[in-house]
Amino acid sequence: MLEIKNISKTFNLGTDEEVTIFDKFSLKIEEGVATTIIGPNGCGKSTLMNIISGALRVDGGSILIDGEDVTKLSEEKRAAYIGKVNQDPKDGVATNLDIYENMALALKKGKRFTLKNLKKNADEKEIIERLKSLNLGLENKLHTKTGLLSGGQRQSLSLLMATAKRPKLLLLDEHTAALDPKTSRNIMDKTRSLIDTEKITTLLISHNLRDVVRYSDRIIMLNKGKIAIDVMAKDITEPELIRKYKEELGEYEG
Repeated sequence: MLEIKNISKTFNLGTDEEVTIFDKFSLKIEEGVATTIIGPNGCGKSTLMNIISGALRVDGGSILIDGEDVTKLSEEKRAAYIGKVNQDPKDGVATNLDIYENMALALKKGKRFTLKNLKKNADEKEIIERLKSLNLGLENKLHTKTGLLSGGQRQSLSLLMATAKRPKLLLLDEHTAALDPKTSRNIMDKTRSLIDTEKITTLLISHNLRDVVRYSDRIIMLNKGKIAIDVMAKDITEPELIRKYKEELGEYEG
């Protein structure tokens, strides 16, 4: 479960460029629920994601993950609770390492190890079984450098790595935006399957309202740092969501 309590965040405080993104903003996401954040550029989506991950510090308020206050933890220490996949397929993998080494790294998360003994101590059978779940044949390319994989293959691997240790919270920051429509749909299918199988509390950012309705449990629209829409996906259709979006913002570019 994720609880955000009365957080505030202002950039460029005390200057002519001062801008407040959040002012005592609160949000609670129940365990195992996949919640997608939508809204226009500048509404606070990415800022919220970075605050949760620890990349940005709040000016006030608190962040709790499964009841534990992580507000003062660094991004590195907060990673023990969080799995994250970004928009760029290269962000989630070490492109100079092969598939086997990347998976071994993910399974060693939170443990002390050296690159020298990484492969030696890895569970090859577990790695192969996890890779098979993607249905991409990556288990047959264990020693292929991830920098040589396609964007879809890298993003699938990133997703598998981010969930390898079953994080308490999964953050997906437009993780299919850089992919073609067919690959994007495949990644979203895999995403939903992993969320359901592992019952991971998930927060997504997306601009694709069709996918938002199809793959989310809950949909939240931010506008100027406030919640403008909060609805369960089962209770709304894509056309209805677009209409509500336009009512709030006056336009929608899908």
